Amino acid sequence: MSIKVDHITKLFGTQKALYDVSLDIKPGEVVGLLGPNGAGKSTLMKILTCYIPPTSGDASVCGFDVLEQSIEVRRRVGYLPENNPLYLDLYVKEFLQFIGNIEHRGSQIPDPRSRISEILELTGLQVEQHKQIGTLSRGYRQRVGLAQALLHDPEVLILDEPTSGLDPNQIVEIRNLISQIGREKTIMMSTHIIQEVEAICNRTIIIHKGEIVADDKTKNLQKIQSSKVIVKVEFDKLVEEKNLKSIHGVKNTISPASRTRDPGSNIWHLESTTEIDIRPAVFQFAVDNGLTVLSLQRDEQKLEEVFQELTKT
Repeated sequence: MSIKVDHITKLFGTQKALYDVSLDIKPGEVVGLLGPNGAGKSTLMKILTCYIPPTSGDASVCGFDVLEQSIEVRRRVGYLPENNPLYLDLYVKEFLQFIGNIEHRGSQIPDPRSRISEILELTGLQVEQHKQIGTLSRGYRQRVGLAQALLHDPEVLILDEPTSGLDPNQIVEIRNLISQIGREKTIMMSTHIIQEVEAICNRTIIIHKGEIVADDKTKNLQKIQSSKVIVKVEFDKLVEEKNLKSIHGVKNTISPASRTRDPGSNIWHLESTTEIDIRPAVFQFAVDNGLTVLSLQRDEQKLEEVFQELTKT
């Protein structure tokens, strides 16, 4: 396992930041960590990067214990914290040389010069390498932060809110960069942007009040959490809501559904509280009423809806 957490609890005084958290992350997984503010995401990341110890429980990275073998853990982890601490007076290449020399002395980088050139190319910083970090945009500063996290070629990358405060174009750039890196490394990243998790992560973990409330492949999470079927149908003619009631009694398998229509259109969203696929019944309704179905598809519950449902106060 790249990351293994067994019954971790972290107390700050009497406050439980994490409570009995367990998870396993395999090599090559890109895992999104979702949760409201104060849910415990950053606390978990700080434990895995050896910044703070757990109150109880065990955690290991690449087989090394975060308490007993913290130096070995740090050699295998690249970490970008939320506040991205940088030396703003240094130039980009100068900063990476400084970090590289420190890690070289710790035997983490055999030859920092060749590695710096490689990382500058990977993060798209070649053009900016002779600029002072303080003059860079926030998007490029995030790239510098990623560059220092990647400099010693870690097996595991832990990113805390890597796109926080970026504009839409910068978000896409960093998102693409993380996707590229994720082809070769295990990544855990926290974010408040659910679309990022859907776009980048093959697995999603949702934390609420210090506990894991969901953990599954991102594409499966909606299906597992959803207990209803929603279909979206567009008719060629206006259909009144009262006429749709005839759909409910088909084969006595469709329970009463809530019906909503997109404003100013003939598109209806039909929701059933069972797992029965109601598309055949909707199509039969159209045939019986002389309607043409322009489109008919099953909608999955959005990850955002799943998140809201699981993290209600």
